[in-house]
This record gives sequence, C-alpha cells and structure tokens, in this order.
Amino acid sequence: MIKFRLAHLGLALAALGFTAALPVVGIAPAHAAVLRAEVGKPLQQAQSLMKQGNHKGALAALREADKAARDDNERFLIERVRASASSSAGDWDTAARSFEKLLDSGKLNATERSQFSEGLVGIYMRAGDLSKANATILKLLKDRNDPKLRAYLMQNYYKQGNVAALEAELRNAEKSGRLSEDELGMLANIQLKKNDKAGYVNTIEKLASNYPKTQYWTDLLNRVQGKPGFSNRLSVDVYRLKLANNLLKKPSEYMEMAQLVMQSRAPAEALKVIDKGYKAGALGTGPDAARHQRLKDLAEKNLAEQNKNVASLEAEYRAANDNDALVGLGYALVQAGQADKGLKMMESAIKAGGLRRTDEAKLRLGEAYAAAGKKQQAISTFKTVSGKEGTADLARYWIMAINRPIA
Repeated sequence: MIKFRLAHLGLALAALGFTAALPVVGIAPAHAAVLRAEVGKPLQQAQSLMKQGNHKGALAALREADKAARDDNERFLIERVRASASSSAGDWDTAARSFEKLLDSGKLNATERSQFSEGLVGIYMRAGDLSKANATILKLLKDRNDPKLRAYLMQNYYKQGNVAALEAELRNAEKSGRLSEDELGMLANIQLKKNDKAGYVNTIEKLASNYPKTQYWTDLLNRVQGKPGFSNRLSVDVYRLKLANNLLKKPSEYMEMAQLVMQSRAPAEALKVIDKGYKAGALGTGPDAARHQRLKDLAEKNLAEQNKNVASLEAEYRAANDNDALVGLGYALVQAGQADKGLKMMESAIKAGGLRRTDEAKLRLGEAYAAAGKKQQAISTFKTVSGKEGTADLARYWIMAINRPIA
C-alpha cells in the first residue's frame, strides 16, 4: 500500500464576508495524516487543482475520494478540503453541507468550532439563507456576546423586513452601549415606517451627536420644528444653528434668515448672514439679485440707526423695566462687535427676572456667547436651558455643535 503524507489539508478559504469589511475566515490546517492511496491520491490532486485556481476540478476529485473513504477520519479530512474548495468556487450549498458536517463531526477544537461556525454564517448569508444564518448566530450568541455577530444578526433582520426582531435587538444593544452609525440608521428607518416622529428625531439627534455629518444635521434641524409643541418663535434660533453648521445653501434660506434676524432687531447679524450668502454665491446673482441688494441696504440702514440710538434705547428699556428688550438689545450689541457690553447687558437683564420667557432669553445668551467665541460660557449657559417648546432641544443641539462640529 502506497502511503501519502498530507500536511496541508486546510487551504485558506476565500473571503466569506457578510460585508466587504469582514476579514477572511480561514480553516485551520489539519494535523498531518497518513492516508491510503485510494483516498490520499485524489485529495492530493484536489489540493493541486485548488492551487491552480481550478476549484470545480478539485470538487470533482473529491467525489472520487468519497467513493474510496472507509472511516470517519478519512471522511473528515475529505470534508475539510471540500469546505475550502466549495467556498472558493462559490458553491454555497456544497460549502454549507461541508461546514455542517465538520461541525457535527466532534473533531474540531473550541477555536475551530468558533471559526467554522462564523464561516457557516457567512456561507448562509452568501447563499441568501438568512433564516439559517440567524439560527446559527443565535446559537453562537448563547455562548458569547459578540458585537460583530449581533451586528450581522440585525443586518439580516433588516434585509428580511423583520421589524419586530430588529427593533428588539437594537433596543438590547442600546442598553449595553452606544449604537453604531449603521445601527442607528436602521433604528431611524424603523421609526419612519412606524411614523414615530418623536423617536425618529431622537435617533437622528444621536447620529448628529455621535457621527456629525451634514446630512444628519440637516435632517435634524428640518424635522425638529415638526415636533409636537415646538414654537415658531424659535425659527430664528434654528437658522442660527444651521448657519453655525454651514448648512445654508439656497438663496431663499439666506434671505429668510436675514429677515427673521432683522425682525429680532439684530441688523449686524443680518448683515453677516447676507455677506456670507454673497461670498457663497447664493446671493447677488440671478433674477433676484436686486432684491438681495435691497435687503442688504435695509440691514445697513437699520444697523446705522441702532448704533446711533443705542444709549437712548437702553435708557428707555431700563426705565420701563423691559428686561426682554434689554436681552434683545444686548444680543444685537454682541453681533455688532460690542461683546463685553452686550453680554453684560443680557446677563443683568436675565438675573433681574420678570422675563416673559426665561428659557428663550437663556438660549439667546448662550448663542451670544457662542457668537463671541466664548465656547465654555456658551455651553454652561445652554446647560441651564429647559422648557417644552423647543428651547431645551436647541440648547442641547448647540452643545453638540460646539463639542463635535461637522468634520
């Protein structure tokens, strides 16, 4: 009897990834084995064909080895090679059967069982059998908490449209730590399908906070105004956040913000918005160029009048104990370059009390600090803002924008 010594029965598998980022799952080399020629020769031929890239030819050679196999050890070694050849050939049905047999053989050590189990998950997913993939993942998760496998499970639930199971997994994952960007995206899609507007905004807020990108901030600020109870008075504050995050793009956005700021009696801020629109090429061109110029002229005129009358306005507001007006005037002064005077005026007015909407005044003070470049004071002020009409939300968003600006 001619004997063949086969030292490398386990050639590395091709990538069995669930996604393009998944690392290659390799089959650990089998122990050196002495086989009968009837089995050893076709096995050796199969390995040679695999090295040449002829994986289908290797599978044919393995079928010859099957005919000669007599015991479990020979069948096990044949199956290891077949697992590699069928995976490399993209024959997922054959690969799945091979992996299943190897896992049922009792001949794999603990490390190999884990590798082959994960490989089997990848094969099922490549074959489109997501139910079997999920069943295998759930078995693995009973023995260990593997975030990677749990992410694949959620991905599969999403593809299957199994909303209930996916949401349950996402909630469990959220309890144990921060969700990934993809996981938050899946949760947001579920909430959209369920028409859960408040939940969707909360999830987009987490995306904007943890993964600051233009699309998340744009969606968040466009949708927050639709939350129940959100006040239209805060539209100007939403625009200020958009400007701070460089989200203004359209001529209409620059124009509307400038007009809202003018109504708030902050002409210096309006001019900044208009000038930024001109520099961005959004204003000063097209059929509305003359309209853009008229708004700019009006802002300049209002600023000149405000500068001329600041002292009399302040005296008038103090005589009337109109602290709301003093907060507004102080904000306007900050935007006009008189930060110290304006901030002191706002702080004193808020401290004096008697405001119609204290949280809105605090929000504006935080915005004034931010405009003056005093980030820590801004954050400290925003943390004191509460309220149910949107002030608390916007204060929280300002802190997010300051701490983690869009890259």
